[in-house]
Amino acid sequence: MDYEIYDLGDVTFQSGVTLPSAFLAYKTYGRLNEQKDNVIVYPTAFGDQHVQNEWLIGNGMALDPQKYFIIVPNLLGNGLSSSPSNTPPPFDRTHFPQVTIYDNVKLQHRLVTEKFGIQKIALVVGWSMGGIQSFQWGASYPDMVERIAPFCGGAKTWQQTYIVLEGMKAPLMSAVGFDSSKLNQLTFADMRAVGRVYAGWGLSQAFYREELYRELGYDSLTDFVAGVWEDSFMKMDPHNFLTMLWTGQFADISANPAYNGDFVEALKSIKAFAYIMPGSTDLFCTADDNEYESKLIPNAVFNPIKSIWGHFAGRGINGADNKFIDDNLKRLLALSTNERI
Repeated sequence: MDYEIYDLGDVTFQSGVTLPSAFLAYKTYGRLNEQKDNVIVYPTAFGDQHVQNEWLIGNGMALDPQKYFIIVPNLLGNGLSSSPSNTPPPFDRTHFPQVTIYDNVKLQHRLVTEKFGIQKIALVVGWSMGGIQSFQWGASYPDMVERIAPFCGGAKTWQQTYIVLEGMKAPLMSAVGFDSSKLNQLTFADMRAVGRVYAGWGLSQAFYREELYRELGYDSLTDFVAGVWEDSFMKMDPHNFLTMLWTGQFADISANPAYNGDFVEALKSIKAFAYIMPGSTDLFCTADDNEYESKLIPNAVFNPIKSIWGHFAGRGINGADNKFIDDNLKRLLALSTNERI
């Protein structure tokens, strides 16, 4: 096991449901300094675990473990933190509580403060649903978070993104005849069709037109869809997937008692320096949505990743995109907290 567990005890979520013996799985990189001010929090995305974040961590990179103490908390529902697949009855599988982004970040805050005694965070960074969590950290703890850097992720799930996620849920509902009482019958094999649905959204039209999947070692479109999309989704527990999907569909940094649904106020309340990096061809976490959000954050830079890799411009696959993200994180971390951007 290359990660650690933080026991949270009985946790009551926004839904009002209490989950007994909840826990967060997390991994740390580097060392916490004496001042406890070299902290970076890097939450995982929908379907990812801490390993998928490691492409952005390394010596000489912005997220340098020789300089920073990097905490990667795993999303609830991802199979490592409390999830439908690792929770005993009566909260297993479809009985697992609905969990919000706010719930996730609140528990991550407990990890950071209770386990490590940290009071200041230099940066919260994340891709996709990790990006939403970075926005939530900035809104929930504005005096604690000095910088945020969401890439390919918005501050809420806009309606079109909601529909994309609904389309990904549809094959699983279809597999049980749209009878939600039968969802416990789902198997890993039922995830194959979900992968095929996502294949058209994760990457841009230009990516497919230019057949960039050949750079990844696939000779045909059919092989690429089977080898990447089907294979990766069929490794995912369907009940974990549905839990994370619900979290994604209802993500909104203002959907909590602090802001009572006032999305504009939530964005305006973020005090952190923000580098917001959408993928320029992202089909469902769009640059337009991020541009609107960035205009409401007092100290924000809107800096799209100019890439035809769509949502996967932030996935750590394409070298030019990786360098763009890393370079921007270096610039952001170099900013003094006394400055304004």
